Amino acid sequence: MEFCPECGAMLLPKNGKLECNCGYNKDLSGNDGYEVSKKVEAEENVKMLGEDVDVAPTVNETCPECGHDKATYTLLQTRSADEAPTRIFKCTKCKHTWRAYD
Repeated sequence: MEFCPECGAMLLPKNGKLECNCGYNKDLSGNDGYEVSKKVEAEENVKMLGEDVDVAPTVNETCPECGHDKATYTLLQTRSADEAPTRIFKCTKCKHTWRAYD
């Protein structure tokens, strides 16, 4: 296996030469040891989890609406960079959201 010295991509055999998409090619004269035996097809490997799946961290925080003691949170920089970020909480039971400043 050889790689393009111009862009670093893998060189593929085509018409007696090793060719790259960037235009570089190398002659294969006297060397017939190159062949592509399998074409790899792209796969869809993104899994859709649905709208109600929350992968944010869970903490012990009491919801001001229902009193449940578990919530997820995200951090947002809502003020200047030298101040602490804002934590946005979301109750795991009733889905109520609220914010907390440090």
